[in-house]
Amino acid sequence: MSPEDGDVRSKVPAVTIGFWVIKILATTLGETGGDTVTMNWLHADQNAHNGGYLIGTGIFLLVLVVAVAAQISARKFNPWTYWLAIVASTTVGTAMADFFDRSLGIGYAGGSFILLSCVLLSLAAWYLVLGAINVESVTTPRAEIFYWVTITFSQTLGTALGDWTADGTKLGYDGGALVFGVALAALAAIYYWTTISRVLLFWMAFILTRPLGATVGDFLDKPADHGGLALSRPLASAVILLLIVALVTLLPQRSGYHPGDQPRMLEG
Repeated sequence: MSPEDGDVRSKVPAVTIGFWVIKILATTLGETGGDTVTMNWLHADQNAHNGGYLIGTGIFLLVLVVAVAAQISARKFNPWTYWLAIVASTTVGTAMADFFDRSLGIGYAGGSFILLSCVLLSLAAWYLVLGAINVESVTTPRAEIFYWVTITFSQTLGTALGDWTADGTKLGYDGGALVFGVALAALAAIYYWTTISRVLLFWMAFILTRPLGATVGDFLDKPADHGGLALSRPLASAVILLLIVALVTLLPQRSGYHPGDQPRMLEG
């Protein structure tokens, strides 16, 4: 069905291979950028109770609120506004997960369980109120609010999962990245070879890209004696940001349709 046949443009991009590449880079930037503020500038890594993680969460949350407000007020899909909000949500997720895990002492397992519950409750509320949790149906302000709340919880959950996998299981950052990379490859295979709900697979993939980005980001900037490459966090963040800008500029960015074609998670 074409727009002329009555489709309504979604306010979020069509889910293509390019979408997933930019999403993984954005989640990696969320880790390195979030740690730059909370650890390099606010020194929360030296004292988890100095307020650094909470202050960082507040800073990034303000950016997220502004970006989401611009996204909701826009009359049509704008890739720059959308990806700014995604990056803001990943940095919020990094700082908030560290605040839960380290400042409040909940730990990786407890934090992951709480955040998973938040994601599921958000999805349930979204479905009960609007009758759908398909990203192709994000065409109204109410749907966008549910979308961004769910995304922010999922980004925070992904950070906690990444830290838990890398630190709690002793797999290390490279091992954790491998685990989540394989899990995403398995989801892609399930998408192509089965008829399992595309909505379910989308949200599973969306959540798993966050711990992949978190472990890759930590691998880039953590000290060598902790299993990282000890690269500069600000420099790594700047390079990843430039890559995101280049991809958003060069790759086709189009919005999805509702209620036309069935959504495709990994459409080329």
